[in-house]
Amino acid sequence: MQKIKRFTDLIAWQEGHRLVLLIYKLTDNFPNKEIFSLTDQIRRAAVSITSNIAEGFSRKTKKEKIQFYYTALGSLSELQNQLLIARDLKYLPVDSFNDIAKITVHISKLINGLIKSLKIA
Repeated sequence: MQKIKRFTDLIAWQEGHRLVLLIYKLTDNFPNKEIFSLTDQIRRAAVSITSNIAEGFSRKTKKEKIQFYYTALGSLSELQNQLLIARDLKYLPVDSFNDIAKITVHISKLINGLIKSLKIA
């Protein structure tokens, strides 16, 4: 098993990064009237997930790391809520929503794994 030296080595960050790229691609198709509202909020929430994982990784204490990972989970929940809104407004096709919802659940499990590993260690 390879030693984790950078935040980019974390699977949670890698999967989160893939999610960010997917979110940007999907929101490109949202109506222009949403560019400064729902589109922006969705993108910010997605970016916040990986940003908080990265910042948490660089913190020295377990308590600080865990706090940032919990913040990443909060951003993930925010994103899930916003995606439900986008689906219900018909900005996001149901198939795309279902695919991305599965990804968000997977990322949630990965972040919770990070938190659990710090609590055990």
